[in-house]
Amino acid sequence: MSALSAARAGIPAAPLPVLAEVVRSGFVEGHHRGSLVLLAADGSVELALGDVTAPVFPRSSNKPMQAAGVLRAGLDLSGERLALAAASHSGEIFHRDLVRKMLVEHGLTADQLQCPPDLPLDAVEAETYLASGAVRDRVTMNCSGKHTAMLAVCVLRGWPTESYLDPGHPLQQLIHTVVEEAAGEPVAAVGTDGCGAPLMAIGLTGLARAFRHFVLAAPGSAERRVADAMRAHPEYVAGTRRPDTWLMREIPGALSKMGAEAVQAVALPDGRALAFKIDDGATRALGPVLARALTLLNVRSPILQQIGKAPLLGGGREVGEIRATF
Repeated sequence: MSALSAARAGIPAAPLPVLAEVVRSGFVEGHHRGSLVLLAADGSVELALGDVTAPVFPRSSNKPMQAAGVLRAGLDLSGERLALAAASHSGEIFHRDLVRKMLVEHGLTADQLQCPPDLPLDAVEAETYLASGAVRDRVTMNCSGKHTAMLAVCVLRGWPTESYLDPGHPLQQLIHTVVEEAAGEPVAAVGTDGCGAPLMAIGLTGLARAFRHFVLAAPGSAERRVADAMRAHPEYVAGTRRPDTWLMREIPGALSKMGAEAVQAVALPDGRALAFKIDDGATRALGPVLARALTLLNVRSPILQQIGKAPLLGGGREVGEIRATF
């Protein structure tokens, strides 16, 4: 019985398994619980920990599907522009510059973006940004590429731009369809993401299936175009200091996208895939869990050590780590 079914039946749900533990000075001081699913190349479930069928909000892990919806609606994006449409970018200069170029190319202004003003997502970039005297801006917000693409296709189709984030808007209805088709299951709930866009809930198994669907889609299809652009230009999907970028650069054919509240999805070119969520939303556990999950999918690369390293500091020096437990 899933956690959702148990809750509806009034049965207390079993605690989710521990996916990572926090070890300081040799002492385990905390745990991060969650759920994780691994799919074999043929799409079958190879490993399931926790509840992998209950719906979750994938947050920005849904962005490839949102970008595919924009393509299906008729917007002709490719290369860095398409990667940016599926991005949670770091707010680095090259990200901001391309968003502004895209706005101009489609006759738009930054004032039309309905994502909230924000600082660069990358901490190093944010320090430089603030030191320059800059302030929170809509273009700098990590979802600005997605919002620009959404507005651009509305202009192209003659759809309302003021209501492009309404769940009933034609574009959002199309994205809803893309999510269900890719995941192979109905959307269980619709909420509002941090950027203001509609957010479709699916299970972790559905999320892994969706990423698998994207890498195996026919060349030239909207889904494959998004996957190919993300893999060819990973720095535009994330940033120069981000695990999604490192993974897609170093593991041939990998498609990777994290989401807020500690969600991660990855697909490999042969159809192997994974998805997980840390229940408490602690992104500090993402790297160790991701590296371990990829190892269980028989991925071998030195980049996994870099992705999996999550040190704990004491007095400015390393005194412990967050490590996967499965």
